[in-house]
Amino acid sequence: MRRLARLLLLAALALPAQQRLSVDELVAFVRSSIQLRHPDRQVAEYLKKITLSERLEEAVIERIRALGAGPRTLEALEALRESSKNLPPPAAVQPKPAPAAIPPPSPAEQRRILEAVQEYARNYIRGLPDFICTQVTRRYVDPTGLEFWSQQDVITARLTYFEQREDYKVVLINNRPTDISYDRLEGATSTGEFGSMMRELFAPETQAQFRWERWATLRGRRTHVFSYFVEQPRSRWRISYQKTLEITPGYRGLVYVDADTLAVARITLEAVGIPPDFPIQEASTVLDYDFVEIAGRKYWLPLRAVVRMREGKLLLRNDVEFRMYRKFAAEATIIFETPEPLPEDKTKEQPPQ
Repeated sequence: MRRLARLLLLAALALPAQQRLSVDELVAFVRSSIQLRHPDRQVAEYLKKITLSERLEEAVIERIRALGAGPRTLEALEALRESSKNLPPPAAVQPKPAPAAIPPPSPAEQRRILEAVQEYARNYIRGLPDFICTQVTRRYVDPTGLEFWSQQDVITARLTYFEQREDYKVVLINNRPTDISYDRLEGATSTGEFGSMMRELFAPETQAQFRWERWATLRGRRTHVFSYFVEQPRSRWRISYQKTLEITPGYRGLVYVDADTLAVARITLEAVGIPPDFPIQEASTVLDYDFVEIAGRKYWLPLRAVVRMREGKLLLRNDVEFRMYRKFAAEATIIFETPEPLPEDKTKEQPPQ
């Protein structure tokens, strides 16, 4: 592409100027000639042959000077400024109108959505099929507290969901086979992504306080975004430290609700009011759901969870992905492998469309 641009510009320089240029076209031409390192003399000779359709202001010449134009080019531009002083100025560029804001749902509609999501969360686990998937946990640490992450290890586990119960079996650590049990893993681990987090948030006894926040686009689908807050006495989110200390903090976050299906597409949690003497001072989770096909039917199932904690300066982060869903079959022979990480655009929020 750069070679083609060079050839086209050389062709322009070789031809006699036969058309008038706008100021924007003039600036674009000179900028390209500088980037392609055309001789200052050759560019100046071309500029002597053109005429302008608009007035060239001194400020524009100063902008071109800052780009690195040569002395002969600048001299030719000064001549164009003088010859165009009686022409009209360039038309002001009209900013593109901002897209019309999508109005939020009415208060009555917001209540209806939240009631539907509450019902969805209550029945979510009952509607899941028995399945097996691969859970990949990439664990990162940063002792500086500045988010200079280094990967600690990669844990690949077989996650079996059978008769509404989860079972984890570690099969690989750093792509090497292992027989260590999941509950004996050192460091931070997480469970509860398959329904308990969602169910507890929307349980009537939790009394979460919801508020409309905005529209968003997630994985190409429009979503309602609600913020929420759960007071500590009604919280059931437990944070443990080295399997010896445990607290149940209050928490807040966001819930993304798919506008078409009213299914939960994302939940975020951030701990609130952690006791100052507890070793973990910050804790948060972001859990994404997406459509997954199992045995010819589509279900909303966990896609990725990001768990973050801070202990003093030490930062910990687990990126947990749920991949390769398939129907549960006790007699099936399954070869487990560690897939490549999900692309970032799978979990990046986009503006509302």
